Amino acid sequence: MPHRTVRLAAAAVATIGLLAASACGGETGGTGGTTQPPAGSSAPADGGGSGPKVPSPLPTKDLIANPCSVLNAAEAEQVGLKYPGEKSTGVLNGCRWTSSGSNQNFVNNTPIEENKRGISDIYDQKAKQAYFEPTTVNGYPAVFAGTEDSRANGICTLWVGVTDQLAVSVLPNISMGSNKKDPCSIAKKFATAMIGHLQGAS
Repeated sequence: MPHRTVRLAAAAVATIGLLAASACGGETGGTGGTTQPPAGSSAPADGGGSGPKVPSPLPTKDLIANPCSVLNAAEAEQVGLKYPGEKSTGVLNGCRWTSSGSNQNFVNNTPIEENKRGISDIYDQKAKQAYFEPTTVNGYPAVFAGTEDSRANGICTLWVGVTDQLAVSVLPNISMGSNKKDPCSIAKKFATAMIGHLQGAS
């Protein structure tokens, strides 16, 4: 199961073209691969970019230091996840949250520090995506996007802009149960709780 988890998580994050990931098993809830930002993402943010702007930057220090800090026990329980989340031990700095109903279902959240223009870096690659559906989370810009469409298999990637320089990947992997048919709703439910938590910390 750890090898499958790592492979799916790495592949799903890589679908957007932001990270060149290769599976490396062994870590529980981690994601393997080599970080490789897209061309141009290393340029300093100057307010430009193709994506919508964040209405009010959220605090990111704790999010980056420990991605598992984005939900407290009550918030995790409210969205049907076990608390605490498990911090990734792989290359990517993320957190895995296991469903309270099934150990085969989980959600990963990962702040993508390599992308210096936040969600604009996602928008810049719109033409390469198999699906690209803009949305908002508590008023914050977000988009469902991936170069491979695995939504029918319980995998959906949601990118949320928390500042104009940082986007967070929310990646549910639903292997069983009724939610497998609509993993994007799980991604948005988690992201809503995450944004609410960060707003409370600001």
